[in-house]
Formats: sequence, C-alpha cells, structure tokens
Amino acid sequence: MSPEGRIDGARVVPAVFGRSATPADPNYLRELALELKQRCSPGELMSLFRRFGADDGFVDGIMRTAALQAMARSCGDGLRLGTGISLRHPETFEIGAGVCFGEGVVIHGRYDGRCVIGDKVWIGAHSFLDARDLVLGDHVGWGPGAKVLGSEHTGEPLDVPIIATDLRIAPVRVEAWADIGVNAVLLPGITVGRGAIVGAGAVVTRDVPAFAKVAGTPARIVGWRHAEGAAAHGAAGGSATAHHFTSAGGAE
Repeated sequence: MSPEGRIDGARVVPAVFGRSATPADPNYLRELALELKQRCSPGELMSLFRRFGADDGFVDGIMRTAALQAMARSCGDGLRLGTGISLRHPETFEIGAGVCFGEGVVIHGRYDGRCVIGDKVWIGAHSFLDARDLVLGDHVGWGPGAKVLGSEHTGEPLDVPIIATDLRIAPVRVEAWADIGVNAVLLPGITVGRGAIVGAGAVVTRDVPAFAKVAGTPARIVGWRHAEGAAAHGAAGGSATAHHFTSAGGAE
C-alpha cells in the first residue's frame, strides 16, 4: 500500500471484519439459549427464530441469536446475524466463533448431514449454501450472492422424472483463508484450497489449488497468490493484490 493509502487509484482502508479478537458473549445470552434449549421443541425454536428474523433491533438480534445457539449442534461466541435469514436443519450446524451471516442468507442442511462453519467466517448477503455436507474453514470470505451446490440428481433411469431420481450428495470443502467472489457458484464435490481466490461470477467445476486465483465459466486458473504455487504449475507468480476478486468481506 502506498503512503497515501491508495492502490491503482482506489482508496485503501483497513478491513473491519476478522482482525480483532472475538468478544465473549454476555452471560445472559448463553443462559437464555440454554433455557430455550431445555424448554422448547425444535419446531418452537425455529418459530422463535423466524418471529424475530425481520427487524434489526437489539431485542430481535438477541432472540434470533439465542434461538440459533439453542438449535445448532455447537455455536461459538460473537455470532452476528442479519435479517431475513432462512435455515433448514440447523441442528446439523457446527458454527465457530465470530461468524457473520448477512441479510437474506439461506442455508439448507439435511437431517443426516453436517455443516461446519469455521471461526471468523463472513457470509455475504443473499448467499445460498446447500449444506448437506459442507465445511468452510476458518477466515473464509463468502461474497454476496455466492452459492454452493452440494447435491445433484443422478438422472437415472431415463423413464423417471429427474427430480424423482436418487440424490447424489458430494462433500464441498472450502479451506481456511479462501475467498469466494460475488455471485460465484461451487458445484458438488469441489474443494477450494487454502487461501485461494474464486473470482466474481465464476462457476467452479473442479478443485482449486491452494493460493490459486480462478475466474470464468467454467473457472480456470488465472494467477497465483503464492510464488511456490506458480512455480509448481509453470506459471508466472501473481501479485498478492486481490481486490478484483475478493468477496470484500466485512465491508461496512
């Protein structure tokens, strides 16, 4: 960064998410979540989550946070929830500390599945996560509108409507520090390597190596953030600058 705090004519400011330590939840929040878990059925907890899901006031935020803490398999401190979030099978969720869900995020788990979201993961507004078998590592940035598909129909046999054929559930893994761009799509079975960047609007159909930059439809490697990765693939090393690719997590 130049002394003036500018890169290529653009203003550069400090990130507002993921740098500071995650504050511990107040005792009353944890006590409320525990009380709700003991007194309410899963259906009642989901109803409570939805009842307080539309407004951004203090009480609404506390209630939906406590409801999700009560529903999830595990949940760390410092959870931040936007409005209009839709969840399915949150009892399969393992949520780390300092996680942020933007407004309108949709996460669909499955009763026999597993959804792991690491520490300080930022999920942008209006994202869709097919979370039947999904792991997001620590410090993953997930751009607004980005999507992951974790399942697909086999399409066989041909004399049966596709939506009635068996469902193939393939694990999707996004390793720590990776960043998924705005409106990108990850297909079933994909692993995005540590620190890799998926460009805005990319459709990822194959695994992405660690510290690679990919873009396009289907996504292809267009650069590297790590000189060793570039050397291993016979490519020129890329700059660490990633401002045209990243999710811009934590922008406020």
